[in-house]
This record gives sequence, structure tokens and C-alpha cells, in this order.
Amino acid sequence: MKTLLLHTCCAPCSTAVIERLQYSKAYVVTAFFFNPNIHPVAEYERRKAELKVYLQKQNIPYQDRDDETAWRDQVKAWFTDVKGVEWASEKSRQRCEPCIRLRLQATARQAKQDDFDSFATTLTISPHKDAEQINRLGLAIAEANDISFVEADFKQDGGFARSIALSRQEKMYRQNYCGCVFSRLERKTRPL
Repeated sequence: MKTLLLHTCCAPCSTAVIERLQYSKAYVVTAFFFNPNIHPVAEYERRKAELKVYLQKQNIPYQDRDDETAWRDQVKAWFTDVKGVEWASEKSRQRCEPCIRLRLQATARQAKQDDFDSFATTLTISPHKDAEQINRLGLAIAEANDISFVEADFKQDGGFARSIALSRQEKMYRQNYCGCVFSRLERKTRPL
């Protein structure tokens, strides 16, 4: 089996992705939490804590890059990357692409540094994210870093519905916005 560093955005999105990857018996998965886009800090900490509880139950190894100095630098880098496209809608190439790129680049570098065979992301399980865009970025980043990217659209074949079912079964906190301050504001102003 190949070793895989899986970029994780939250516990609910990780459930069905990890289940699918483990069922394939092709990968030994390690979760990697790198999300400087998630705001406010309390939300970030809540998502990370929820993920760690789930991973511990599943006996999945966990990594992050959250020492205090690195965290401040990562948040600054994220705000710099999305400057000028903050108010583009979620799922847009304008706002989401720089955010996704930043997170996949960090995952690829970490995977390469730690001698993983490949990397992937849970982001494609969301119906609010463009899997084609994510896979295109992942493949380009993989090539630039000389590592393999596992191309997938995890929402396909009932993946998103399965993530909802598993997160309910586990009684997980399930957020109602992607994570960034702009998607949070967009969600608050969007009519129901």
C-alpha cells in the first residue's frame, strides 16, 4: 500500500473520504490539517478538535503546522493570496482557487518532506467546491513538487450524502460555511 497525506478541512468532510480510501486498500492514510482560511480562530479550533477526536477513533495518524509563529504567517499569506477577490462567490475560480492552491501546496511540500508516496484532499467531497478545479491544481502542484496527487471527486457515487450520514452517526459538529470569513458573511446575507 502507498502512503498518502490527506489534506483535511474538517471532520464531516473527512469521514466518507477516509472510509473510501481505506476501503480501497490502496493507501495508508495520514490526515493533514492545514487551513489558514478558517475564521474566526474559535471556529478553526473547533474544527481541528472535532477532526482529532474522529481520527483518534479511526486510528488515523494526524499532522498539522500550527505552531504560533507559523500560524500567523499562514493566515497573513492566505489574506494576501485572496486580496482583490474576497467578494467573489464561493465555488468561484477567483476566490477559491488561491485558497485551495495555498493549502494543496502546503500539503504537497509536507508530503514530500515526510516521504509520502502521494497526497490528496477532502475538498472535493463538498458540493460547493469545483472538483475539476481542485484536481487541476493538485496535479500541477504534484508535478512541481515531484510527488503524486490522487485525483478524485469524492462527492460522486453518494460521497457527500455518506459524509452527512457518518457525521450524524458520530454526532459531529457540522459547520454551515466553508470556513473563510468571506463565505461566512456570504452565508449570513444569503436568503434561506
